[in-house]
Amino acid sequence: MVGSLRPASAITRTPLAIPDPLPAPESASADDAIERHRQRMMGGLAGAIREKGLAQTQVTDIVRHAGASRRTFYRCFPDKDSCFIALAETLFRVARSEVEAAVDPTAPWEVQIDQAVDVFLAILAADPVLVSAFKTELPMLGAQGLRIQQESLDRYVDMLVRVTREPVMVEAGVGPVSREMAMMLMGGFDALVGQAVARGEDVVPLGPAIKNLFRRALLPSA
Repeated sequence: MVGSLRPASAITRTPLAIPDPLPAPESASADDAIERHRQRMMGGLAGAIREKGLAQTQVTDIVRHAGASRRTFYRCFPDKDSCFIALAETLFRVARSEVEAAVDPTAPWEVQIDQAVDVFLAILAADPVLVSAFKTELPMLGAQGLRIQQESLDRYVDMLVRVTREPVMVEAGVGPVSREMAMMLMGGFDALVGQAVARGEDVVPLGPAIKNLFRRALLPSA
């Protein structure tokens, strides 16, 4: 409901967790068991990054947080960077799912913008150390890291294009937004967030400016 909308600063969140949709251990296959170990290692890496940052994290730190052995780690990943890439891909996907789930497609278009922006910023604010690692360290991994960042941005662009084609948006005269316009909007959003993260600033206060940008860009023609 519109009246229940809360700004990002009022949304209480815990950091995103690695999903575990696998069957219980007694019914798991060998492949499921490996995937379960991979999830544990990704969770261990996330914990180690929060403790001491990616650069200072060693495999011994990852397995300590995961409650596993080095042998198990190397069964899952060839190195720390591979685990980091898998962690980024997984949490980026989880974040997108949570943003999509937070948007009520029957709400007024302005409220849908507020819902998406507030939840996204709350997700980032709940885990600033890990967010900073993704923003600063992924580009250092070369083409693969840049690919993950671009693919994540592309998925948000797809989401914006799709949302502006929903009945509530169409009836309000919003959109449909072209992919080029969506890319500019999401690229600006990402750049603003990236700048705040690089400075060690809270991203939640960016909410009003970001919402205003989207409202002006999507404002129905008179």
